[in-house]
Amino acid sequence: MTELSRMPAAFIGHGSPMNTLEANAFTRAWRELGRTMPRPRAVLAISAHWFVPSTAVTAMAHPRVIHDFYGFPAELFAFQYPAPGSPEIAEEIVEVVRPGLIELDLDSWGIDHGTWSVLAHVFPAADVPVLQLSIHTDAPLAYHLELGACLAPLRERGVFILGSGNVVHNLRRIDWSYGDRGFDWSDRFDTHVRALMTSDPAALADVEQHPDYRMAVPTAEHFLPLAYLAGLCSAAGEAALPFAEGRTLGSLSMTSYLLGMQPPTADGSAPAPQSAG
Repeated sequence: MTELSRMPAAFIGHGSPMNTLEANAFTRAWRELGRTMPRPRAVLAISAHWFVPSTAVTAMAHPRVIHDFYGFPAELFAFQYPAPGSPEIAEEIVEVVRPGLIELDLDSWGIDHGTWSVLAHVFPAADVPVLQLSIHTDAPLAYHLELGACLAPLRERGVFILGSGNVVHNLRRIDWSYGDRGFDWSDRFDTHVRALMTSDPAALADVEQHPDYRMAVPTAEHFLPLAYLAGLCSAAGEAALPFAEGRTLGSLSMTSYLLGMQPPTADGSAPAPQSAG
């Protein structure tokens, strides 16, 4: 990567932790992303699973791998993603958002499954430094959009910013008989968000007014990582491009988005020209 390169940014619908171990259409798309994108200096991940009443960034040299789930096979609990951290880049992140406040987390968190389940495919060698940014539980949607925009200079410094969650995430409504389909309300909301992200990402600020929002987003933590990508889009004056699109089990959306590069194709061939509109 040259000094003038700008790293892409992404939001990935991570779904079940079992995607860590599985090969399917979604995980193949994540692998192609890692294969075709420039190698980053570091990853800054905004995971749905670090949802706390403050904004903090991991600042340890060797972040621990957190298995923050239960009821899954032993193989998943044994999985490790021993990526290094970077206290130096954590300090850069704190500086780049000033006068906004990001705290340095020296020991309370690490890398949770919202991050490593995806990076296990994007960067399987675990040789790129990884930092996580917490999602502030008490902040409104506008805060997350604005903070995402404030992080934009990191792209010029070789940092790949990755939001990891799900556009539609209603576990209480899962229907195992639905397979790779969504309920009508899930399809409508996912389609609406796609229209915003591919034309006017700043309009995500009003998404809570959509009639299907409360069903699609019963709690905010899986949706909010997308706001960081929308903020980055606004800072760049660009729209996002969807990839790995789809709904599953009725009430989950796996749809993902990219900023700053064409989505990879599933077979590894050169991406076809695509419009963001």
